[in-house]
This record gives sequence, structure tokens and C-alpha cells, in this order.
Amino acid sequence: MAGRDQPRAMSTGRRLLALGVALGVIVGLAATGAVSAQPDGNETVSEEAYVQPAPEQGDPYFEAAADDGSWVSYENPRDEYREPYLGEGSGKICVTLLNENGDPVIGESVPNTTVTIPTGGATTWHSEADPMTVEFPMNEHHEFPLDGDQFGTSPDVAQGDGYMDSHCLEFHGNSEDATLTYGQAQISGEYADRIDVVGYIQQVPKGDGWETDIDPIDAAEPYDEAGGGWTYNAAENATHAQVVVVLQLDAPADERFDPTESNATDPTDSQTTDDDDESASADDMMPGFGVLTAIVALSVAVFARYRS
Repeated sequence: MAGRDQPRAMSTGRRLLALGVALGVIVGLAATGAVSAQPDGNETVSEEAYVQPAPEQGDPYFEAAADDGSWVSYENPRDEYREPYLGEGSGKICVTLLNENGDPVIGESVPNTTVTIPTGGATTWHSEADPMTVEFPMNEHHEFPLDGDQFGTSPDVAQGDGYMDSHCLEFHGNSEDATLTYGQAQISGEYADRIDVVGYIQQVPKGDGWETDIDPIDAAEPYDEAGGGWTYNAAENATHAQVVVVLQLDAPADERFDPTESNATDPTDSQTTDDDDESASADDMMPGFGVLTAIVALSVAVFARYRS
């Protein structure tokens, strides 16, 4: 009898030893945060992203879309037609302001600050060109803060990702051999030192539309490399062109915040119970111990099973 009981006792001992070692490892991992949720990787910013869905059909700012889905156009208060109308030469000069995390913003964190873009040649007739100016914050100085969806892709829209990201000046009616020029962006005002000129993105699409499947920061080039202007060429179907001046905020580190914290005001948060809040507080104080508690409970159950 004793000989048959001894192997069982040794087997149980081994199980307890393995369980103890496993628990020790888990406790060590939890203490160092290794089993806690990993950070989401968001950078701190000085201004939260400005989320403005692109106008849909029926919206006053929706202008037109191609029957074949190849392009979409939105109304722009700074869109003008030349008088007299000389031809099909048209285009845009745009400004994209990004926060430190690369998200579109409207400049609420840099009030009383202006970007000025000198223009020449075929835009001098435009009432708001020569030069073009964009004042921050855009929602206080311009009728439509963001009027262009210049970047990103989505299967639901012809061009862009369905969210506005740029403020543009548009012009139509130039002759089809006209030359347009623009100068380097100049930042002035109270917070000029917090805005960097990342670069310029110039495209002469030759009838294919603006290529939106690009990252504005990666695609931006120095002024001399971007071109500084273009000449229309009707023979090549190049009667439309655009340039986007890419700007990015760069505020002192102590004046930035974690954009994920703003989720605390999400309406769904009001549906949480006191118990949920207490659990969240406990998890914050002891990162990873929610997982540990479950494992300990399971281990106790296993141990009780072997005891039985």
C-alpha cells in the first residue's frame, strides 16, 4: 500500500512545485508591468486633431462628383473664376496644418498667427491671392475652416479618406498656357516659432486628379525641389495643378498633452457603473494584476482539484 501511495505523493509535489514557480514568475511580471496593457504609442500634442467629415451629397458644401466615381468636388468659399474667362487652366494653393502627431488641426493653439504665401503670374486677379493668407485659428477667420480632402484613401469616396484636412484657395479660368508661381511660405504672429514649414507638395496631374494616397509629411519637399510653380499644357491635358504647403506644430514639451485622455469625455463613458470605475482604479494602481487575479483564482481551483 505504501509503495503505491508514494508515487502519487511525489506527483502531487511536483505539481505544487510547478504551480509555485509559475505563480512566482507571474507575480514578477505583474510587478514590472510586463503583463499590463501596452501603451498605444500616441505622441503628446499641443492641439487635438480637428475631425471634419467631408460633405456628402445633399450637404450645402457638396459640389459635384464624377459619374464614374473618379473625382469629387466640394464647395469652397475662396473659389473664384477669372473675368474674363480665358481657358480651362485651374488649380489650388492649399495649406495643411498638422499637430505633432501628424493629425490635421485648425490652429486653435496658435492664435494671432498667419501663414502668407506669395503668388504671381496667373493668380494676381484672384481677390484673395497675391498673396494668399491663412489666419489661425481657421474657424475664427475663414467661413469653412477645412475645405479640402487632400490626403488619405477610402473606398467610400473618390479622392481622399472622407475627412477634410486642408484649407485652399481655388482659381479657374486661366489661359491654357499660363504660368503660375508661388513663393515660400512665411509664418508671422504671436506663435510663429511654434510652426515648422515641413515642405511643399506640387502635382500637375495631367487630367488624372490629385493623388491623395500619400503621407503629407513624407511627401513634402523643399521649396526648390517642389517647383515653385507650373505652366499649363493643354496638349498634355495638364490644365489643372495644385500645391499644398505642409506645416506642423512644434510646441514646448511641457505644453503638450496626451490626446487619448480626451476620450474621458466620450458619451459612452457615462454608461459605466461605479463598480467599473472601482475596477478601473484598481487596475491603474496595480497594472497587470487583473490578469494575475484571474490566474491565481484558476490556480487555486486546480490545486483544490488535486487535493481532492
